[in-house]
Order: sequence, then C-alpha cells, then structure tokens
Amino acid sequence: MKNIGEQVETAPVLDDSTVSQFLVQNPDFFIRNALQVEQMRIPHVNRGSVSLLEWQITRQRRHIQQLEEDIGRLMEAAADNEQLFNRLLDLQTDLATAGSLQDFLSRLQRWARSLGLSGAHVRLFTDKWLIGAPSDFTHLGLSRTAFEPLRIQRLGQGNHYLGTLNGPELLLLIPQARQVGSVAMTLMGDDGSLGVVIFTSRDSQHYQSGMGTVLLQQLAALLPGLLVRWVARL
Repeated sequence: MKNIGEQVETAPVLDDSTVSQFLVQNPDFFIRNALQVEQMRIPHVNRGSVSLLEWQITRQRRHIQQLEEDIGRLMEAAADNEQLFNRLLDLQTDLATAGSLQDFLSRLQRWARSLGLSGAHVRLFTDKWLIGAPSDFTHLGLSRTAFEPLRIQRLGQGNHYLGTLNGPELLLLIPQARQVGSVAMTLMGDDGSLGVVIFTSRDSQHYQSGMGTVLLQQLAALLPGLLVRWVARL
C-alpha cells in the first residue's frame, strides 16, 4: 500500500487526438491486431452496429456515388456550354449577314423565339449613339438619366438582371411589349455604357435571380460591334 503523500501515477487520458496520433505513428497496428479489428463494431443508425469493414465499404460507396454525380454534372455543363457556343455562333453568323438594321432586329427577335422566349429588344443610350432625327430608329434611343433609377434598383453594381419588372419599368424599356412575365436584361459594352438588351418571357418564373448569365455576357460583347454597321457611335 502506498504511503500517505506518495504520488499516485494516473493513466493518460485517451481522447480522439491521442488515439489518432498513435494510429498515425503506428500504421501496422491494424495488422498486428487483425482479429480485434474484425470484431470491432461501429454504431449504425438503422442497423444498430456494423463491422468496421462494412462501415468502410459503405463510406467508399458513398464517395464513389458522389464522384459519379460530380462527373455527371461536369458532363452536363460541358454539353450545355457546347450548345451555348453553337447557338451564339449561329446567331453571330445570322446577324452578320443582315441587310439592314430592321433586318438585324428581326433576326435577333426570331432567334429569341427559337429559344421559347416572347421577344428580344435593344435600347441604345442616346449619349453614345447617333440615333436622333432624322434617323428612322429614334425609338431605340434610351435616356441614361431616365434609366438610372431602374439601373440602381434592379442591377445595382452588376450588369445583368433576371426577374420581373413593374409597369413603369416595362413602359420605359419596352413600351410595345405585351404580356411580359419576366425578363433577362444586360448592359451592352465592356463597361455597360452603350445600352441595354432585354429578353422577355410570358412566364413570370422563367427568369429568376441566381440563374446563369454566360449567354448574356457574350451577347453584351457581341451586339455593339454588329450594330455599328448601321448606327454610328458618338
């Protein structure tokens, strides 16, 4: 029996960190204790407990399933990007052969409808394009001052907006349009200073915040270079 006052040695406390460190430093532990490893049981929500081997196999299956899902999403994205590229290429080729500005706008409209949309509209900021009288396309002009409140409200610091517009906003941008449920809108030009392109859908849920904007970005860069064939820049 130990004398009073004699220090009693206590066993070190085992915690997750200590056990993990031991296993890392002793990789042959499971080989030396194969029988005990086979007898180990891991808690399981539905089955009460499972063997360590079963637990590891299940974990690997889940990991493989996750990898398969990730690969599937990558393949879908690649297919979508290829389809997007082909659509843009077709549009660029079609618009480049337009015989007039009206023909250009009509071709853009047809392309939008081929995607199931109700229309496509181009508005040009009047301080960047020469579209005043006697031009036949003064209706394309859009005052930057009039547009500014809408830009702040809908686009903020960005160049794109997807969602719904109220009556006054629709009247400002596309007064001729009817039954507009939702829109995809993008500012044209590298700095968004040249104008606005608006695609419309009758479905109020078709365009929503958070959707991809790759197509809009490409169109915002493509259209100004084609429009200069008929409309001079200031």
